[in-house]
Amino acid sequence: MHIHEAITTRRSIPLVTEQAIPTEVIEEIIEAGTHAPNHFRTEPWRFFVLTGEGRSKLGKVFGEITQAEQTDPQSEEARKKIERSRNNPLRSPVVIAVGAEPSDGNRVILQEEFAAVHAAVQNMLLAAHGHGLGAIWRTGAICYHPKVTAFFNLSNEGEIVAFLYLGYPDMEPKPIERTDAKQLTTWID
Repeated sequence: MHIHEAITTRRSIPLVTEQAIPTEVIEEIIEAGTHAPNHFRTEPWRFFVLTGEGRSKLGKVFGEITQAEQTDPQSEEARKKIERSRNNPLRSPVVIAVGAEPSDGNRVILQEEFAAVHAAVQNMLLAAHGHGLGAIWRTGAICYHPKVTAFFNLSNEGEIVAFLYLGYPDMEPKPIERTDAKQLTTWID
């Protein structure tokens, strides 16, 4: 598949099967992430692959965070939210958590470290698409919670910036309309 075709046909795929993904495919997806541009070659990305019970361990943390946020954790509504949070990592057979661990070099700009990790995530999404996998990049407030940072043993400056849910598609993505790039571009001569 030509790179332009990969970019224009990649879609977020939230529904996937439980079919296992070969380890070498997961490793190739992560390798694609490491080829993202990064200023001063700091390589600020960190990758955490969750499969099997690893997903439940993350779900336990999600459940604890959600429970702590409830005014009445014993209410039916709160229990449903907690259970939904706990089950979120089970939506796909593989979850790759992508973290940013910024360098403390004196010339390093924090925004560039996070930009590099975001570029790594896009490389990974394209690599997953190239392998015929469905993938979706999930975040939300829970992603940036200190308990999540601690679960992945990141520093105080580090953060998880993406949960990539991967699996073989169990849906056909709908075509989407994009604004023509010409409408979003200003040429300055």
